[in-house]
Amino acid sequence: MKISARNVFPGKVTQVKIGAVNSEVDLTTPSGQQIVSIVTNESVKSLALAVGKDATALIKASSVLVLLGSTNVKLSARNCLTGKITAIHEGPISAEVTITLPSGAAVHATITHDASRELGLKTGLTATAVFKAQSVILAVAA
Repeated sequence: MKISARNVFPGKVTQVKIGAVNSEVDLTTPSGQQIVSIVTNESVKSLALAVGKDATALIKASSVLVLLGSTNVKLSARNCLTGKITAIHEGPISAEVTITLPSGAAVHATITHDASRELGLKTGLTATAVFKAQSVILAVAA
């Protein structure tokens, strides 16, 4: 599969909670990282999402926020992946920040250049990649 999303996490569906219109789907990667997605009930049906099914979580880098400091802050975002900043590519408008998780997987965030500067981002800092479950697209093999 070729796709423009920078964040691609293969895994297995570990839970599906069906709601009135949308469903919450938990995906666990081989390293044990959990990613939560909110998709329509129709998507659960058409993708045949069920516990044990292989699936891939896709998240655009522009949907990922970078949090520095305490992870004790309460957020409405379901996905908070903590690691170390291993790369920062600054541009005049935006910056791409790579956060490498303890498993070795990387999460990429595209934020404004000003935000990068205001946060004082540097390689080696501990940071958390934050993204909402609604920003996670699920894909399965055809």
